Amino acid sequence: MSDNIKNVDVDIYETDSLSPVPANKRIMGSASYLLAWLGGCVSIGNFSLGSNLVEGGLNLVQAIVAIALGSGLVAICLVLNDKLCYKSGMPYVVQLRSSFGFKGTFIPSLCRAIPATIWYGFQSWVGASALNEVSKILFSYDNIILFFIVFHLFQVGLSALGFKGIKAIENIGGVIIIAALTYMLVTILRLHGNIVTEELLHFKGSWGLPFFGAVTSFIGVNCAVLINVGDYVREVKPGIGPAKRGMVYCLALIPATVFMGIIGLLVTKVTGIANPVVGFSQIVPNKLVVVLTLVFIIFAQITTNLLNNALPPIYALMDIMKLNFKKSSVIVGLAAFASFPWELIKESSAAGLNLFILIYSAFLGPIFAILVVDYYVLRKQEINLSDYYNPDGPFKGINFSAIGALIVGVIFSFLFVEISWLASIIPTALTYYLLSKYKEKKMMNQLGTAKVNQ
Repeated sequence: MSDNIKNVDVDIYETDSLSPVPANKRIMGSASYLLAWLGGCVSIGNFSLGSNLVEGGLNLVQAIVAIALGSGLVAICLVLNDKLCYKSGMPYVVQLRSSFGFKGTFIPSLCRAIPATIWYGFQSWVGASALNEVSKILFSYDNIILFFIVFHLFQVGLSALGFKGIKAIENIGGVIIIAALTYMLVTILRLHGNIVTEELLHFKGSWGLPFFGAVTSFIGVNCAVLINVGDYVREVKPGIGPAKRGMVYCLALIPATVFMGIIGLLVTKVTGIANPVVGFSQIVPNKLVVVLTLVFIIFAQITTNLLNNALPPIYALMDIMKLNFKKSSVIVGLAAFASFPWELIKESSAAGLNLFILIYSAFLGPIFAILVVDYYVLRKQEINLSDYYNPDGPFKGINFSAIGALIVGVIFSFLFVEISWLASIIPTALTYYLLSKYKEKKMMNQLGTAKVNQ
C-alpha cells in the first residue's frame, strides 16, 4: 500500500489475528467506517458532559463551539495516529512494539485494555437496565439480572464473530443512532424552544477558562480511542487517504457529539435532572417515546461496547497470552462480568469511578504522544513490517526510553489535572525524542568502540 513499508508478507495473514490485514482482505469502505464510528462514539459520558455545561458558565453558542472544537481536535489526532496501521494493516498492540519493545507493550496495552473491560461491563449494565425498563413498560416483567446476563452474552457472541460481526451491528446501530439523536433534539426544541431563546442564547457566558475547560473535557471523554484507532482502521479498504479519513472522523464525531452534548445541556436546563435519559423521558411522558428512547440507549451500548470496549482487551489478550480471537472474546466478556457493574453504577461509587477515570486517562495522552513521535519524527514514516513481527529483531525486549517518557507524561497529567491530556503531550514527546536520540548516540559510540578494538 505504500513504498515506505518494506517486507509486507501477506502470507502470514490469518482472519481475526494480530497479523497485518492485506488490502484485498479488508471489509470496510468509507461509508461503513463512518457508520461504525457513529455507533462507537455515542456514550452516556457525552450526554453527561453536556449536562455539566449548565453549571459551566457557557451559553448555547459557546457550548456548541466548545464541543465541536474538542471533537475536531480528536478527529485530527485520529488521522495522525491511524496512518501506520492503515498502511500496514497491523493492530494497536503491534504498533506499540517499535516504541515500547516487544516485552514493553504490555504496559500501554493494559492501560487501554483494563478500563475498556470495566466500561464493557458498566455499559452492558446500562443497556440491560434500559432493556428491563422496556420489559416493565410493555410486559410488566422486571428481572434486571436476567436481562444483564442475556444482553451481555449476546454482545460476547457478537464480538466472538470477529470484525465482520462488529461491522454488521455497527452499520445498523449507526443508522438508528442518527435517527434517535435527531428526534431527541427536535422534540426538545419543539416543546421547550423558548428556554433555548430566553436563557441559553441571550446568556452572556464566558470564552475564558470555562470555555477551554469544556473543550478539554470533550477531548478527554474520547481520548481512549485515539491510541488504539489502528484496531479499526486496519479493516478499511485502500484508497481512502488522510483527508477522506479525517472527513469520516469529523462527520462521525462532531455532529453526534454536538447533538449529545446539547441534548444533555437542554434536558438538564429544562428539567433540572442531571441524567439526560431520565430527564428526556420526563419531558415527554409518553410510553412509546420512552420505549424508543430506551431502545436507542440499548443500541448505543452495543455499538460502543463492540467497537471501543471489546476489541482493545481482546487484542491485548491475544498478544500477551497468545490466545485466539474467540477465546479472548469469551475471557474478556467474563472479565467484564467480574467488574461488578451493578456496583459501579451506584451513586455511592461515583467518587471511586471518577478517580479511576482520572488515573487511566493520565496514561492515554502520553501513549499517544509516544506513538506519534516514534512514527513521524524518529522513523520518518519508513518502516520494515517484518520487524514488528520478529521478537528477536530490533524491537526486542523493553524500550526504556518510552517507559521513561510515559512516566514523565503521567507526572505532568497529575500536576495539571484539569487539562491533563493536553498538558502531558509536549513533555512526553520531548522526553521520548531526547531519550531516543541519547540511546541512538550511545549505541553508535559503542559500535565505534567495538570496531576500534577489532
